[in-house]
Amino acid sequence: MSYVVQRLLTFPLILLGVSVLVFVSIRLIPGDAITAMLGTEAGMMTPDQRAALAAYFGIDQPVWSQYSRWFLGLFQGDLGVSSIYAKPVLTVILERFPLTLQLSLMAMVIALGVGVPLGVLAATRNERPSDLVVRVLAMLGQSTPSFVIGVLIIYVLSVFFGMVPAMGTFTPITVDPWASLGQLFFPAVTLGFAFAASVTRISRSSMLDVLSDDYVRTARAKGASPMSVVWRHALPNALIPVVTLSGVEFGYLLGGAVIVEQIFALPGLGRLVLDAITQRDYALVQGTVLFVAFNFLVVNLLVDLAYVALDPRIRLGSR
Repeated sequence: MSYVVQRLLTFPLILLGVSVLVFVSIRLIPGDAITAMLGTEAGMMTPDQRAALAAYFGIDQPVWSQYSRWFLGLFQGDLGVSSIYAKPVLTVILERFPLTLQLSLMAMVIALGVGVPLGVLAATRNERPSDLVVRVLAMLGQSTPSFVIGVLIIYVLSVFFGMVPAMGTFTPITVDPWASLGQLFFPAVTLGFAFAASVTRISRSSMLDVLSDDYVRTARAKGASPMSVVWRHALPNALIPVVTLSGVEFGYLLGGAVIVEQIFALPGLGRLVLDAITQRDYALVQGTVLFVAFNFLVVNLLVDLAYVALDPRIRLGSR
């Protein structure tokens, strides 16, 4: 049985565990959808009115019955109906997911485009002033919270340039590419700043290890140019830890960068889950977390397959 098939067979078991965990966790939070929706007015309802609303939201049944009904609906592609938006959960998720996906991809491009070259630069100039500068910048980037970067970006743009980043709106890239990229550029920079610092440190450390390997010394002995040794021979193998870090980070980004989406008022998955939790929208929380978990599994599978492309010596699934 191939490695890919083995991994795909584990997906249902992992998603089952995630579904049970999120189903129980959201119900441990005090309150319910009725109280969250009506607030203090919930205390003015008659028992019959509360019972009718409980039946409408499906919270009048025992927990095991609620879970079995929701779980059986998954096989039909039914994640339930959102009590906040009065629409199918899957529809709400797919409306918000393009923004989060584009934001994650842009942050990834920025992080890799900045972090990998800086890491290679620092490794090839080990213990020199340029290496020290890169290491200090990487430490600064990792130690600065993303919300600080976001607030600084908004402050600098508004005070010194008299402009404010586009906030609260999102234009799909298929409709207007330039407007879409402009709306998400500064949030992507905010997300990618700390990630670029991590990529820089990992790239530098990995390159230092690879540059001391025998095959690199052999390439130099054969007369290969320094640029060829670094970028053609050393870098592909040095990228394996970077790919691992990128896969994990990208999975988290697809879960929604809550703080950044809050700062820039972006209608993405992060704010969607946060609003769903505060409003006790059980179906929306369950469906979104399950959707994110599935994306995380797919990303990690693609990362494992990328190992083979970068280093053919790796054989997935071999003993």
